Amino acid sequence: MKQASSPWFRYFTLYDPAPALEKVKCPVLAIGGERDLQVLPDQNLPAIEAAVKRGGNTDVTALRLPGLNHLLQTAKTGLPTEYGQIEETMAPAALDAITSWLRQRTK
Repeated sequence: MKQASSPWFRYFTLYDPAPALEKVKCPVLAIGGERDLQVLPDQNLPAIEAAVKRGGNTDVTALRLPGLNHLLQTAKTGLPTEYGQIEETMAPAALDAITSWLRQRTK
């Protein structure tokens, strides 16, 4: 309860990133894990993409990666309690997606 009533938590929960995303002019790669329970990919990825495009930037890629959690690790449940049990730092699928996206832009 103490954390939820802190000024930081109130700011964090009320913060709308859309105005900042509308100002981004560089290429954008937004990645969400299918099992992310902290930043729901089906809700957030389309909103990120829409905000970037509203600002006039059409070079935005939003990827929902199957089976990955908030830390982009291969996960069974996506629960934060699972994080410490996963030995993988980042799933190869996430690394491959990032590498592929970067290669497309650095030819």
